[in-house]
Amino acid sequence: MRLGKKSLLAAVLGLLGLAVQPAFSEERAKDLFGAEKLPTATAAQSIGFYSKGCFAGGVAIPMDGPTWEVMRPSRNRRWGHPAMIALIEKLSRDAAADGWPGLLIGDISQPRGGPMMTGHASHQIGLDADVWLTPMPSRPLSMAQRESMSATLMVDEKTHLVKDALWKPQHTALLKRAASYPEVERILVNPGIKKKLCDTVKGDRTWLRKIRPFWGHDYHFHMRIGCQPGSPNCKAQETTPDDDGCGKPLAWWFTEEPWRPNKNPDAPKARDVMTMANLPKECRAVLEAPGPESAEAATYHGGAVPVAVAAPEPEASPQPASTAGGGGDLPGAANAFAATPRMGAPVPRPRPPAN
Repeated sequence: MRLGKKSLLAAVLGLLGLAVQPAFSEERAKDLFGAEKLPTATAAQSIGFYSKGCFAGGVAIPMDGPTWEVMRPSRNRRWGHPAMIALIEKLSRDAAADGWPGLLIGDISQPRGGPMMTGHASHQIGLDADVWLTPMPSRPLSMAQRESMSATLMVDEKTHLVKDALWKPQHTALLKRAASYPEVERILVNPGIKKKLCDTVKGDRTWLRKIRPFWGHDYHFHMRIGCQPGSPNCKAQETTPDDDGCGKPLAWWFTEEPWRPNKNPDAPKARDVMTMANLPKECRAVLEAPGPESAEAATYHGGAVPVAVAAPEPEASPQPASTAGGGGDLPGAANAFAATPRMGAPVPRPRPPAN
């Protein structure tokens, strides 16, 4: 029996566990979230899981900072939960003090998260960020250069080992610094990079448990923080094992099995068939919620804790639902884009002692 196009699509979705729903629910989530240019003007909260969710109250990292530059700006993926954006800026400062010239920031999230049109499966709830393993050049990059400049591939594609001529002690120090923050739960790197660290790190190796091998990630590392306060619908990932991760699980990556060709390379990716019905129901309100006047109004400039982060958790201090723009499920009283109170000039803190 021949299946029509709609029946065939339904069959494919059924095999992937994605039910077909009418009207709004039937629309592909990546099309809806990919079309959003600005975040919601609501309290910050992550909803769902890293690869199946969205987030509200996001802020953008500025295109330029004293110790960072945003790459591929046309993608509009410099948005994240305020806690993530603040942490990236902190990492850039601490890494500079450690001797790293500055961070080149890759993808964080879309303005309201959700599945992306291309690329990542995760990065959907504002708690993931990619940082290039190429240091920031001494001369500022133009917007055109940020779109076209290639990152340095640190791993040999045939041997899956780090190119020794490219790896410097500063790379190790950068990853150690990122792993040192309590809010960072894991850092994804290429298996070759994990092996390089396992083979060379001396002394304190406890931070290596956060460094997790994964496909790709040969020109950047992927930093992930945990669910933040005020996000009751955020689903946590299981914790990493207590050991350094340099034993049998790592050895598996240097067998034939992980690199066998995909038996079904043309199969649709989850993001390509995921509809709104597959995301948490709160994500509909995120799409419909009002936004700020401009990207600049939603850009984090450091200083005081962002207003959205300081907002009370919904369970402790319920806020009236916002009715503007249909965002009925999102607390509207705590606005992430209200002016940040002046706190005076920040006092430099002493450099943390080396571990």
